[in-house]
Amino acid sequence: MKKITLVLTFLICFSTIALAQIDKKEKTVFGKKINPEFISPSGYIRCATDEYEEFLQSNNPKRTTRAQFDAMIAPYVQQYLNTPSNASQSGNIIYIPVVVHVIHNGDAYGVNENITDEQVQSQITVMTQDYRRMFGTPGYNTNTVGADVQIEFVLAKVDPNGNPTNGINRVNLCKENYNVGSFTAIQAEIDTNVKPQTIWDPTQYMNMWSINWDGADLLGYAQFPSNGTSTANTDGVVSGYTFFGSRSIYPGGNYADFTYDKGRTMTHEVGHFLGLYHTFQGGCTGAGDNCNDTPAVSVPNYGCPVGTNSCTASAGNDMIENYMDYTDDSCMNIFTANQKAIVVSVMNTFPRRSTLKTSTKDVAIPLFANDAEVKIENICVSSTASCATPNPIAPVKKVLLYNRGTANLTSATLSYNMNGGTAYSQNWTGNLAPNKYAVVILTNTTVNGTLNVSITAANGTDQRASNNTATKTFGAGSTLSYANATSFTFNLVGDSYGSEISWTLKNASGTTLYSGGPYTDIASGTQVLVNNQSWTLPANGCYFLTVNDSFGDGLYNGVVQGYYTVTAGTTTVVNVPDFVESGNPDGTVISRISYFTNNAALSNDSFSLIEDVTLYPNPSRDFFTIYVPQGIERSGKMEVYNSLGQKVVTQKISSEADLSVNVSSLSNGVYFLNLNIGEASKTLRFIKE
Repeated sequence: MKKITLVLTFLICFSTIALAQIDKKEKTVFGKKINPEFISPSGYIRCATDEYEEFLQSNNPKRTTRAQFDAMIAPYVQQYLNTPSNASQSGNIIYIPVVVHVIHNGDAYGVNENITDEQVQSQITVMTQDYRRMFGTPGYNTNTVGADVQIEFVLAKVDPNGNPTNGINRVNLCKENYNVGSFTAIQAEIDTNVKPQTIWDPTQYMNMWSINWDGADLLGYAQFPSNGTSTANTDGVVSGYTFFGSRSIYPGGNYADFTYDKGRTMTHEVGHFLGLYHTFQGGCTGAGDNCNDTPAVSVPNYGCPVGTNSCTASAGNDMIENYMDYTDDSCMNIFTANQKAIVVSVMNTFPRRSTLKTSTKDVAIPLFANDAEVKIENICVSSTASCATPNPIAPVKKVLLYNRGTANLTSATLSYNMNGGTAYSQNWTGNLAPNKYAVVILTNTTVNGTLNVSITAANGTDQRASNNTATKTFGAGSTLSYANATSFTFNLVGDSYGSEISWTLKNASGTTLYSGGPYTDIASGTQVLVNNQSWTLPANGCYFLTVNDSFGDGLYNGVVQGYYTVTAGTTTVVNVPDFVESGNPDGTVISRISYFTNNAALSNDSFSLIEDVTLYPNPSRDFFTIYVPQGIERSGKMEVYNSLGQKVVTQKISSEADLSVNVSSLSNGVYFLNLNIGEASKTLRFIKE
């Protein structure tokens, strides 16, 4: 029997299309190489949570450590084993409200990652069957240590605004797939963009995300419970969309293969979300999974190897049926009594777990027969493509019309305007069942700005007003410097230290078109480094000129001031007379970036590079970091404003180190960071906890 000694571990689960032979090629997740023993014979990375926890710890050293978790949870586990009680809402059953965020890039309902409601519901059904050890289902077992964990999962019936929902939140984020191979990728893509943009209050909902990965190795991962300061806006479980749901319950879903298609990826990951470890944690001689009713396991099991005993010095075969091993979905059907004790203890004590017990978001509010809801869809336009091709007319806008009533929705009327201007009315007819939606294309929205939409009728009279309006801004970037030309002229006047000065002109994809420097030094004064150099630039493009100084003071030597310009005939598109910096250590490379275009339809939002700038973690208690992709030199300034519009922080950016901002002294609340890089700008919203 294994001694109960709690040790914290964390996990993530992954996958690829089944291979004909064993694939043990090197794989990387969150910047860490995966041990070949943790890759399935068919090439799947079934689970790698330690890497995700290491990522979280690297961003927040105050997260609960293994030792802290052990010390906190151990007495509660022992207390439960002595006197079992869930102390839950009703009849000792815990009901957890769930929201599933289906992340897609504009695919039609049921196509690719925009999986159907039925596939989502099949996943929730499987988890309830498994955690309830439900008789007559694949989650039932007759093992003497098998336990009914007494947890049921329910798709939320009330959204964060108090309106009815089916617990499925479909979000078009205009990205085909997501990379989790490196720290930078997970920061920039999932933990900075996807989760914070979509998460519902994690104290009231268990958030689940269904995502299309870049590559097919990943099954899913979970955020382990923490009692320390941790970013609430990343808390939940994530799965590749082809491993979300059960083929046995809903055969029509989008599944990857027949090995991991029974919904057990999320049963496993929710186990980690609720504090469970792998059965093979620590191997034969380690502390194990802290359960004395699961035999010691040396390494993960794959397939369904009945009769395996990987630790011959310990009594009992491996519990290959346990949900916390790596066996095939069809093999799994056991949570044990000790695993239940850990889950119940976590549910009773840990932040954002204990509050799920008392959440009522799974309880339906009174419904009306006629109730329509409107949501505005994102428009997916490739920034680089916009720079290459004229696009003088903004795309028409789409809205999602949901039926939140009990009767089928057969007609609705939408009223809308752009920027508060002319109001248009548009009728829709069809036949929507409850909680289904239709895509409505608005016909008078081919300009950029703020779209305001409201529902004025649903089957005649809409009986709920609180979900009838929506607003979204499109193409709000500031205007780029523009010239209707393809021939430009560049002038650069430097100070006396020409050897410190260099420059490049690139297009929006980062290709260098022209460059120069370093130059020679002179005794004193200014010097003309580039005199009326002609540039021939393709029409309808976006361009950025970067001027570098390798000493740290700009085009200034303490006495004389250099400058640079770009003109097209009589039109000046770039004029920088004051590239001056001070206070930098000698030898600091600093840059000034100037953006311009010869496409009148483009704005700062058309630059893919500046669009990719993000900040993390968000929310934050102490520091946040601005992520700037490769191709943009780090030079400019940032300003932070509170919700009243008052400037509370100003900071120059001249190096990578300047991209970290201390917000520990700010009061809790919502803030806006205005980032200026060269002549481009972007405003980012963040929350100070």
